Amino acid sequence: MAKKEFTFYGKKLEELKKMSSKEFIELIPARERRSLKRGFTGQQESLMKRVKKGEKNIKTHCREMVILPEMLDLTIMVYNGKQFVPVRIQPEMLGHRLGEFALTRSDVSHSAPGIGATRSSANLSVK
Repeated sequence: MAKKEFTFYGKKLEELKKMSSKEFIELIPARERRSLKRGFTGQQESLMKRVKKGEKNIKTHCREMVILPEMLDLTIMVYNGKQFVPVRIQPEMLGHRLGEFALTRSDVSHSAPGIGATRSSANLSVK
C-alpha cells in the first residue's frame, strides 16, 4: 500500500513552503486567520526572526503563536508554566497554535494516605 502524501486544504507540502504568508493565511481557519491578519505581537515577531535565522535551540513563552510553514521540521521549546517542553513541528500541526502541543496540566496519581489523614482512609489496607 502506497504512503499517502500530505496535503493541507488541497496544497502539497512543497507548495506550502513556497507560499507567501498572505497566501497561507487565506487557507487557515477563521480564528487563526484573524489573529495573523492583525499582525504579530513583539514576542511573536522575535520568535519568527529566530525561526528565519535557522537557530537550533529556540525557547519561547509564546504559546499563542500559529504554526506557519517556515517552522516545519524545527524543534521549539514551548513553556508550559513550569518547564520548557520540546515540540517537534510536523506538517499536521500547520494552522494550530504552539500551546496546543505543550500541555499545562499533568495526570494526578495519589499514593497511600499519609499522616493526618481521616480515620476512614487510615483503615484502608495498604499494599
